[in-house]
Amino acid sequence: MARLFGTDGVRGLANRDITAELALDLSVAAAHVLAEVGEFQGHRPVAVVGRDPRASGEFLSAATVAGLASAGVDVRDAGVLPTPAIAFLVAEQEADLGAMLSASHNPMPDNGIKFFARGGHKLADELEDRIEKRLRADWERPVGTGVGRITPFVDGADRYVAHLLGVLPHRLEGLHVVIDAANGAAAVVAPAAFEAAGARVTVIGADPNGENINEDCGSTHIGGLQQAVVAAGADVGIALDGDADRCLAVDADGRLVDGDQIMAILAVALKDAGRLRHDTLVATVMSNLGMIRALDEHGITVLQTAVGDRYVLEGMNEGGYSLGGEQSGHVVMLDHGTTGDGTLTGLMLAARMAATGRSLAELAAIMSHFPQVLVNVPDVDKARLESSTVVSDAVTAAENELGDTGRVLLRKSGTEPVVRVMVEAADEQQATEVAHRLVGVVQAELAL
Repeated sequence: MARLFGTDGVRGLANRDITAELALDLSVAAAHVLAEVGEFQGHRPVAVVGRDPRASGEFLSAATVAGLASAGVDVRDAGVLPTPAIAFLVAEQEADLGAMLSASHNPMPDNGIKFFARGGHKLADELEDRIEKRLRADWERPVGTGVGRITPFVDGADRYVAHLLGVLPHRLEGLHVVIDAANGAAAVVAPAAFEAAGARVTVIGADPNGENINEDCGSTHIGGLQQAVVAAGADVGIALDGDADRCLAVDADGRLVDGDQIMAILAVALKDAGRLRHDTLVATVMSNLGMIRALDEHGITVLQTAVGDRYVLEGMNEGGYSLGGEQSGHVVMLDHGTTGDGTLTGLMLAARMAATGRSLAELAAIMSHFPQVLVNVPDVDKARLESSTVVSDAVTAAENELGDTGRVLLRKSGTEPVVRVMVEAADEQQATEVAHRLVGVVQAELAL
């Protein structure tokens, strides 16, 4: 049986895969498991719950709150707020757990639930497995004053914005910023934070109606922001996703600035300030070789992990590093938060522009992208990828051909029956040729 929890909580089609019953049962099980491991010892437990604005979040949040309260947990309902805001509030309020109802950048019909432990940290795999095993188990229900109480967290948004402003190293006066809030959870707080930081702000994608989250807007549909930045003559555009844990950017000419470029800019900024611990950035194996080469010239090491923000976080925590992230724009700054924060990332990027007086295009020129060819190979037995000597020999031959001017990565998709073939090279034609040669080997050797 497949594991219920994925790399970022439990996610699926709302009211089919993610039902009110499941949200309630997961919340009860989470409360029981965290009680068993000593999270609630000696006091009455408190939880912070939030959601993004998709319509299904209304009933799923209600079910989650009900489940926690029925298990004896007092709930502070923060309503619509970004995922990183809920993680921050769990830590700031010294709450015992948090819950966020969101499917992030997924389309509106999807939804999901993720839990945070004390301090605003994502749950370890072992705790998620225990929660899954406890689903719908018999339990003794509290009665009378033992049941949890539910109160609105009325100043949660204000506290989060104050936190963002409090860690900002430079104000943003003189900058014109366009924010695309993806009709999502940061539609109010992101513009408020940038305006309070001194920027002139133009906002698009900030009219959520429960149905339009991520729809032709935000970090997964960057075209609207590119047009808006150029039309407004703005200095920078910031694109968030539905729960605002990601950030991509657009320069004044409408060119995309991706997560690798953002991480490179922030890594150098932190090193200049003496805040980049161990002079190391943690990124995934999908980050562009151009970023790695550029940061090496600045004396910064790039530690690469498996794909997924949870693996980036594991690498950061294990090594005591302060900055990490993904090419997708999921950037983690552990000195200021426990998870990716798109609004914080955008603020830090704009602050670097303001502090240096340089345009985003100038800052992004710190690195040149190596041509990167990515091909998904369907209808193959991905389970045999590591054991095939023919495939591994082909990869070795390709790596020898590219030498130190490129690299090869073959990996199994975590969610689809495909093998992903990625090749980088200094020359795009060579990258394409090598990639399609490897695709042919994979198709022939791993055919179903």
